[in-house]
Amino acid sequence: MEIIDAIILGIVQGLTEFLPVSSSGHLELGKAILGDNSVPKESLLFTVVLHFATALSTIVIFRKDIVHIIKGILKFEWNEDLQFLVKISISMIPAVIIGLFFEKQLEQLFGGNIMLVGFMLIVTAILLFLADRAKDTNKSVSYSNAFVIGISQAVAMLPGISRSGATISTSVLLGNDKTKAARFSFLMVVPLIFGKIAKDVLSGEITYESTNFTTLSIGFIAAFIAGLFACKWMIALVKQSKLTYFAIYCIIVGLVAIIWSFAS
Repeated sequence: MEIIDAIILGIVQGLTEFLPVSSSGHLELGKAILGDNSVPKESLLFTVVLHFATALSTIVIFRKDIVHIIKGILKFEWNEDLQFLVKISISMIPAVIIGLFFEKQLEQLFGGNIMLVGFMLIVTAILLFLADRAKDTNKSVSYSNAFVIGISQAVAMLPGISRSGATISTSVLLGNDKTKAARFSFLMVVPLIFGKIAKDVLSGEITYESTNFTTLSIGFIAAFIAGLFACKWMIALVKQSKLTYFAIYCIIVGLVAIIWSFAS
């Protein structure tokens, strides 16, 4: 993988992890367009590095919130912070179940299935259109909401379904405050990303032989910087009800992907 390719894929991952256009779908499209011929283990290592970069950018953006939550938890009281942690834990259950018991089946959907990516991007667009038309409220995410949002996160493991788009849209359609919905969406994925990274590393499926650490580092930096920008931007967009623009984008890219799959 060339340095330019690493920068492009890093930026794509950083932007699409937060913007509601599907990071997994765009990485699949990016690899197909760039002709990424990396063997699966090498490609997996690069993907893991990019996901770590975006998880780190989330921590940086929400560092004050995370510190506040940790301090609240350490009080060992049934306070708002501990309740928020419980909700995050509840939201993780569907994705953990899918990851543990259906990982092989899920992996078969990746690896150049461009047509599936195209159709799932259109599904993402529909969710965004609906969310943009939801009314503003001051409601916070409830325990039952957390589980339903978690189901959306599990569904978003499909390539082409935007995780942020699906979870934020679901939360907003459940009647939650848009800013709180975005905050919950971004924080709920951090434990899952680190858990998935640990699982991949400990499984022995990742090879470090013949690894170009310069390329990995450049990809990491590109994803981290793009992630910082996209995270802040996405919070503002959700609050201002401007997701329709991304819905239109997802429809266009989805249709192009479908046509590409027929033509190739």
